[in-house]
Amino acid sequence: MLIDSHAHLDVPNYDADRAEVINRAREVGVEMMLEICGSDVAKGSLDVGLKLADEYQFIYAAIGLHPHEASLYDEALEQKLLAMSEREKVIGWGEIGLDYHYDHSPRDTQRRVFRRQLELALERRLPAIIHTREAEDDTIQILRESWANVGGVGIGGIIHCFTGTQKLADAAIEMGFHISFSGVLTFKNAEELRDVARSAPMERLLIETDCPYLAPLPYRGKRNEPAFVRETAAKLAELKSVSLEEIARLTSGNFKRLFKVS
Repeated sequence: MLIDSHAHLDVPNYDADRAEVINRAREVGVEMMLEICGSDVAKGSLDVGLKLADEYQFIYAAIGLHPHEASLYDEALEQKLLAMSEREKVIGWGEIGLDYHYDHSPRDTQRRVFRRQLELALERRLPAIIHTREAEDDTIQILRESWANVGGVGIGGIIHCFTGTQKLADAAIEMGFHISFSGVLTFKNAEELRDVARSAPMERLLIETDCPYLAPLPYRGKRNEPAFVRETAAKLAELKSVSLEEIARLTSGNFKRLFKVS
C-alpha cells in the first residue's frame, strides 16, 4: 500500500472530477493521502482542504501558509491556523518555507513568516513540511536556528518535493527531517537528484505527487494525481534495488511513524 505524502486536492484543477481522482488512487493501492491546505489562502484553500479531510477517513491534512503568500500573514490568519491545528485530522504544519525563484512575497517577509510558523509548529508539536526553492542556505540556517536547536528534531518534518543538493539532504537528515521525492525523480534530466535518492537512508524516505503539479513519466505534462505516486515509488525502488512492494512498505511505515497515524 502506498501513501501520497503531499497532495493539493483542494485546487480548482479537480473541481470537475475530484471524487473520481480520489477513487482512482485507491484502486491502485494508495491507502492514505496528506492534503496540503493553504496553497491559495486568499481563495479559501484552507477550508476546502479541511473539508476533504473531514469527508474521507483516509485523507489527513496539513495547514500553513505557503511562502508565495507570506505577505498575507497577519494576526487574524495566525489565529485561524492555530484553531485549525487543534482539529483531529490536522497532523502537520505546512507547506512553509522559502521560494526565491518567484519572489511572490519579499524575501525578508518570507523569512520572518517561516520562522514564526516554525515556532507555531513546535508549539503544537506538529511535523513541519518545508518548501525550499533556490534558497538552500537560508533554509538550512533558519531550520537550524528555529527548529533543530529548539526541540524540533524530536518532532521531525519533511523537505517536500526534494529537488535540492546533497548538502541540503545531509543537513535535513541531520536535523531529523524526512526527504520526500516527487515525480521529478523520474525526469530524464534528474540524475543528480537520483544520486541523492540513492544515498538517502531508507528510514527517512517518503514519496509524494505534489499534485496537480509535476506528473511523473510517463504522464509528464499532464495533470498529476495521487494515483501517479506509484510511478515515483517504482523509480525509487529501482534506485534502491528493492521491490516496489518493499518501497511501499518502507515509505508508508515512515509516514505513519512521523505523523503518528495508523
